[in-house]
Amino acid sequence: MTAETTFDATSDTLAHLLSEVAAGRLQLPDFQRGWVWDDGHIAAVITSVARNFPIGAIMTLQTGGEVRFMPRSVEGVVFVGKPPEPERLLLDGQQRLTSMFQALNLKQAIRTRDSKRREVDVFYYVDIRKALGTPEERENAVFSIQHARRITEDFGRRTLLDLATPEREFEAAMFPLNQTFSCEDWFDGFRDFWREDRAKQDLLKPFRKEFIDVFKSYAVPVIQLRRTASKEAVCRVFEKVNTGGVALTAFELLTATYAAEGFNLREDWLGHPKAMPAVKGRAARMAEAGKVLEAVENTDFLQAVSLLHTAAGKALTEAGQGGRGIPSAISCTRQSILDLPLAGYRDHADRAEEGFRRARQFLWREKVFSGYDLPYRTQVVPLAAILISLGARWNDAAVRARVRNWFWCGVFGELYGSAIESRFARDLPEVVAWALGGDALPQTVQDCNFFADRLRTLQSRQSAAYKGLHALIMQRGRALDWRTGAEVQEQTYFDESIDIHHIFPRAWCEKRGIGRGLYNSIVNKTALSAPTNRFLGGDAPSTYLNRLQERQKLGPEQIDTLLHTHFIDPARLRADDLPGMMVARAAALAAEIAHATGRPVTGASFAEIFGSRTTPEDASEEMAA
Repeated sequence: MTAETTFDATSDTLAHLLSEVAAGRLQLPDFQRGWVWDDGHIAAVITSVARNFPIGAIMTLQTGGEVRFMPRSVEGVVFVGKPPEPERLLLDGQQRLTSMFQALNLKQAIRTRDSKRREVDVFYYVDIRKALGTPEERENAVFSIQHARRITEDFGRRTLLDLATPEREFEAAMFPLNQTFSCEDWFDGFRDFWREDRAKQDLLKPFRKEFIDVFKSYAVPVIQLRRTASKEAVCRVFEKVNTGGVALTAFELLTATYAAEGFNLREDWLGHPKAMPAVKGRAARMAEAGKVLEAVENTDFLQAVSLLHTAAGKALTEAGQGGRGIPSAISCTRQSILDLPLAGYRDHADRAEEGFRRARQFLWREKVFSGYDLPYRTQVVPLAAILISLGARWNDAAVRARVRNWFWCGVFGELYGSAIESRFARDLPEVVAWALGGDALPQTVQDCNFFADRLRTLQSRQSAAYKGLHALIMQRGRALDWRTGAEVQEQTYFDESIDIHHIFPRAWCEKRGIGRGLYNSIVNKTALSAPTNRFLGGDAPSTYLNRLQERQKLGPEQIDTLLHTHFIDPARLRADDLPGMMVARAAALAAEIAHATGRPVTGASFAEIFGSRTTPEDASEEMAA
């Protein structure tokens, strides 16, 4: 479709646009966020119009086409009875038109925010004399005054400006902007008030010409999308041109689409807390199942639903039962979500929710307890779809083992950071078939490559592999606490504030000139509770291990057992041998990665990586002899 058949470029007067807003012929699509402009922005746009400066184009969409959105009126518009059906929807320009509608049309005070972000109720006025003055005076002619319409000082004891009655307005020559399009009565009152003062009366004629008439004839450029525009086109246009600067998500657009069919997607996701009794949405129900699911976003959920819907469509197509509107390929792209029919959402939303619950159980077994420690939030989407698609067999040991291999291949192959939708679409059928006994390795498993020297560069939670090793240490080693001997479980993880802490303390390393590039590697870190980490302090391992034995009344063998659960060589730790400890532990962690992924760890030897300098940049970080 060519651009000429998609939109029209024209203009409309501000007065007519605001009358369309008031009548409900111009409304907002429900996916638009609320009106947020503050007092300064409102006064500035009014001043721009008053001075006949451009305020930018607006964009509208004709209604009545294939794209149906639930409309809502511009803030401040009140209808008696049933709201009318709009003829156009405002895609871009909400803040500008809402600001001017409220300031120029509403008779009550406007609720906005001042420069300190405090809520205020204000009216807008123009100083008639300044409006007819120099350019500098015109720039400052428009102002707001709080709802009492009085400006005072000295704690209210002295009045600087009083506009509480029409007579006060006439006396001060301050015109209320909400009379702009119905100014005759106010003008008549002004003339009567100043009937003995011809000079004051003579202000009205130039004021009408140079101010009022400007508002009535002011032309606003309008780009109007025709009703033939697609949903994706509307979404793309909104994101590119919307001056609010907030990207529109597929969830919001789908919310507006479903609302036109009488279904509240936002309420389905968030619930209805004010209902009696309160209704919990899917987000709350999943979060209750486990904190790790608090990281799941509404668009993640829609991706999982889209995967299941399109997988079902593909199965029908392959069975010769497909037809118009039935998807023939598995997909969870933005477009496939926008194409997700309400019936498809209803068919698969409960399945997707149960899939995420199963994902929570899977992650719990892998010792991933919170969204903060989740290697890839994005990978939970195909994980949920895979687990629900496996049916009752999802929890079989052999099936779960292969799903686990795929999961850790994604983490340690670091494969879910970008361009993920196509990988999701491959994962669902490939992993399901493989987990159920198929021979073909999923592409994600084939793509996994972990190199030994990556262990040195894993320095922070910005890396999925860093978080993954944290989980593996707690899972495979068990990471028994050095004070209590307790194994890490979900309850203790949160109660004891278990986190990733240094084995050779940072302070000890820096005193010996050991560079951050070495001591901050994940190989020198393990899962410790907050109280245990404080107990260790910044001392040498030999010192804090002796202190630990004395305080806990434990023998060396008992301490060694605890250290082994963290893949730490006790002899090297007691000898304060950082290079030796890191070489040995790196080998042990690499073995755990290989076990988790089913793929070998390749690359340089760990003695070369951790036992000596490997790059010129590491020269300044050489460990003290």
